[in-house]
Amino acid sequence: MRQANAPRTERAGSDDAELIRRALDRDEAAVRAIMAANDRRLYRLARGILRNDAEAEDVVQETYVRAFTHLAGFRGESRLATWLARIAINEALGRLRQDRSALEHSLQRHGGIDAEIIPFPLATTDDPEKSMAQREIREVVERAIDELPDGFRLVFIARVVEGLNLEQTADLLGLKPETVKTRLHRARAMLRDNVERKIGPVVLEAFPFAGQRCARLTNAVLARLGFGR
Repeated sequence: MRQANAPRTERAGSDDAELIRRALDRDEAAVRAIMAANDRRLYRLARGILRNDAEAEDVVQETYVRAFTHLAGFRGESRLATWLARIAINEALGRLRQDRSALEHSLQRHGGIDAEIIPFPLATTDDPEKSMAQREIREVVERAIDELPDGFRLVFIARVVEGLNLEQTADLLGLKPETVKTRLHRARAMLRDNVERKIGPVVLEAFPFAGQRCARLTNAVLARLGFGR
């Protein structure tokens, strides 16, 4: 009997089974569909562990290579997305262990490394002042996420960034649901405190009224006053 506190495993569904069957038959459309459905999640999970864009991309690529070359061994005991995510997490953790000695050596030689940023997309805008404010706020949030301790950061990315529910997160990370709740609560508190400390200078530039918006207002007022007629 499954223990009451053990994470519940979600089995593969019929959609997974059909995509897997087609992928095993070397159906390129099925392979592309699997990748399109999982790219972002795998990248963010790997990025959450490694905190390096290029390494995270390498992990995603290696995850797919391993998964598709061993797809016949997938037994459907979990969802395909969960299986892929576990491969990515294991690959990222393996790289982290391998790189630790090199990283320590680099830190000793250079005194530190610059933090990388998760490339969340910005809303498109033709207002350069607004774009700059958005970019600065995004970078503050991304750096604050990067600075969360490892276990808390991965829970936060899975629950908040990727939107997995409690049981999905527990199943994916091999944690008890109560542990996920505790870590998420603590991660949110640490993130909030960190962002509040850093956001002050950025907030001073919030709601800019300059550039094209300012020019547009000026032109509208002048037109209503009859100038330029």
